Amino acid sequence: MADVFTEAQRSVVMSRIRGRENLSTEVRLITIMRSASIAGWRRHQSLPGRPDFVFRQSKLAIFVDGCFWHLCPKCGNLPKNNAEFWSKKLFGNRDRDRLVSKQLRALGWITLRIWEHELRDDVKVVKNLKRALGRTQKQNAG
Repeated sequence: MADVFTEAQRSVVMSRIRGRENLSTEVRLITIMRSASIAGWRRHQSLPGRPDFVFRQSKLAIFVDGCFWHLCPKCGNLPKNNAEFWSKKLFGNRDRDRLVSKQLRALGWITLRIWEHELRDDVKVVKNLKRALGRTQKQNAG
């Protein structure tokens, strides 16, 4: 089906859509962290890429990436309809994620990206969080 808008009109429509918290994934990670007694995180911190969670003392930035929007290598896929648009959009998201991680590393932060599908395994998520927090403590001590 052809788009009902011209390219310029579509651009205006899409520019008005603002990203908001993805409650299902972020609330799921909050639940996991609380059940594992992982504390000290904050949200809505002013850092490149607006991380979903930040451990300021440890300089750890956590992003919960949706499998579709960030092109998960395991379960992400490109839609067949309007393939050119979606390819540009989703590969652009992936490139932006890499740039944001690089910017944060340059500022002395460690980034942890958790895929949406990984939230199904609490034990693995907690293990990865604790490993990342341990790395930050070693980095900040040395």
